[in-house]
Amino acid sequence: MNTKEHTNRLINESSPYLLQHAHNPVDWYPWGDEAFEKAKKEKKLLLVSIGYSACHWCHVMERESFEDAEVAAMMNEQYVCVKVDREEHPEVDMLYMDAINVLSGRGGWPLNCFTLPDGKPVYGGTYFPRNNWLQLLINLDSLFRKEPEKVRELSEELEKGILSISLLPDAKTGQLEKDMEFLIEFTDKIEASFDKVFGGYNYAPKFPMPTNYEYLLYYSYTLKNMGRMEESAPIEDHVYLTLDKMAMGGIYDQVGRGFARYSTDSFWKAPHFEKMLYDNAQLLSLYANGYKNNHRELYKDTVYGIFTFINDKMTSPEGAFYCAMDADSEGIEGEYYVWAEDELEELLGNDFPLFSSYYSIEEEEVWEDRKYILQRKRTDEEVCVEHNISIEELLEKKENWLNILSERREKRVPPLLDDKVLASWNGLMVKGLTDAYKAFHDAIFLNSAIDNANFIKNKLIKPDGSLWHSYKQGKGYIEGFLDDYAFIISAFIALYEATFDEEWLRIAEKLAAYTIEDFYEPAKGLFYYTHSRQEAIIVRKAEMTDNVIPASNSEMAIVLYKLGHLLCKDEYLKMAEKMLLTVKENMLGYPQGYTNWGILMLHTQSKFYEVAITGKQTPSFRDKINKEYLPNMVLLGAEEASGLELLRDRFTLDRTLVYVCENRTCLLPLSSPGEAINVIKKFDASA
Repeated sequence: MNTKEHTNRLINESSPYLLQHAHNPVDWYPWGDEAFEKAKKEKKLLLVSIGYSACHWCHVMERESFEDAEVAAMMNEQYVCVKVDREEHPEVDMLYMDAINVLSGRGGWPLNCFTLPDGKPVYGGTYFPRNNWLQLLINLDSLFRKEPEKVRELSEELEKGILSISLLPDAKTGQLEKDMEFLIEFTDKIEASFDKVFGGYNYAPKFPMPTNYEYLLYYSYTLKNMGRMEESAPIEDHVYLTLDKMAMGGIYDQVGRGFARYSTDSFWKAPHFEKMLYDNAQLLSLYANGYKNNHRELYKDTVYGIFTFINDKMTSPEGAFYCAMDADSEGIEGEYYVWAEDELEELLGNDFPLFSSYYSIEEEEVWEDRKYILQRKRTDEEVCVEHNISIEELLEKKENWLNILSERREKRVPPLLDDKVLASWNGLMVKGLTDAYKAFHDAIFLNSAIDNANFIKNKLIKPDGSLWHSYKQGKGYIEGFLDDYAFIISAFIALYEATFDEEWLRIAEKLAAYTIEDFYEPAKGLFYYTHSRQEAIIVRKAEMTDNVIPASNSEMAIVLYKLGHLLCKDEYLKMAEKMLLTVKENMLGYPQGYTNWGILMLHTQSKFYEVAITGKQTPSFRDKINKEYLPNMVLLGAEEASGLELLRDRFTLDRTLVYVCENRTCLLPLSSPGEAINVIKKFDASA
């Protein structure tokens, strides 16, 4: 059928996901009062259907059910139907995902939840085939009309389940003690799930999980600083194995660069093809840090590749970063990204045998419909030996191949671009770009980071100091959530450490103060996910468990810890340590979900330094220190007198000096960055 015959209320929305559904015959409402009022007036259940623009199974359910006239007629007659973009309304997604998890023990998208007219959930699930969906619509409507009290009882029981998994724990009292043995046990539990052949974890699907590997890299560094080399090596080696396999696998787009959201197999070969800003932002940081520690050319190439993809496909004229590129094009998953062998032979001519060896175009690697996903199984050096060519010749050929394939791909129908802007994900990207700049000192990264930071400052920070969550068509909308604040504060701290422009530090400080005022619950020692002026349907939730993106509470704890050191604010340090103490007892039960908390715990276990630089050569000293992998410090400095407490009265006209301090107690000043690096890295016998 021609869905353009229909237009519903979503046509007035800006979300690309909602606009995808604007011509469904379903009479969709956006999330808001109008839908609730209609449901109450007509005494109907609400259907809250949640997804996102790059979600493959969301598209499948739309084609099968929401574009179907018979299904739509039943939905319109029996229910008030609400479409939600989970990226615009993560607080709504959290609530109904909890409901689905209570009901079935698992969740996913599309997420379809039936609720009472007040929004309290009754029943739901994820993807439903058309006939199953029709039967569910009939059964639930019949039950609500014949036995409304039974439906309300179901909702009350479900609410109890949601409350049991949503309430904040009580704040823990006492001191956070040094407990490296706890972190060893914590990491041993993570290590038990390592895939020692292909990297990552020993199950599929495989998600990149950048924070897990940031933690493991830092943990390995800490053990080395403690002189425990034998324990450090296997952890570090697994990080490098994982980074190697991901960058060489099909999850990394070998032509257009950038990473897909996850691999459907255990080999990193066949991705779920959507590309998300948040993955690429965090992987930019991870590969930059991997390069600092290891100097593998593959990691440098990957950092520049991610940047190329983001710059080419995901950057707005205002310097903002878009959300995602879809998995599907022309209604087929991965169609934009995969290659037929005859097409490759035609394009590459005499170079095809070498190309097919390099990118694994072999019969046993064929994917679907006789198409191939480009991946690498051998290093450049191994290919050169096998084919008796120089590395220079191979790299020249590779550049030519990728130019040819890029030109051909540009003629294909591209996947949909989700061009809304999210504050939190833009914060992650500024941090990624800043980490790349620290590793390579290339202005392309810093200029992009500053452009975006200025966009955030001018477009997303409101006059009252609060944040917009989303931005599109020249305006911000939706009240900011805790992750928006946490990731932007983190980004601005990183940008300060890369530039020593105190404006970014002051904005970070103001945002932190605002967040404490409007999100913090002192009695619980944690932050709520939503602003105090946002109403909750059942419970005001807090996000504690790290996932593909770190939990907003763990990131908030880390930024408070860093600001506490940079600004000499003891209250921030105490708040961060209280947060960690409150969640510590949960960490061993699910270690992969607490690795950002693990990073904070590492900060507290060994020596954590404030490194202050003053004098005319401050920029060059800063850049040399930033090129080193030194996760156990914050960096500050100025070329002239500064009001920051750790820089006060330390400026001298004729010398550039470095002060390595611990809890504001500083060693004698050093006259070179190398001396400071040696102090920070030296064996810590007290740990």
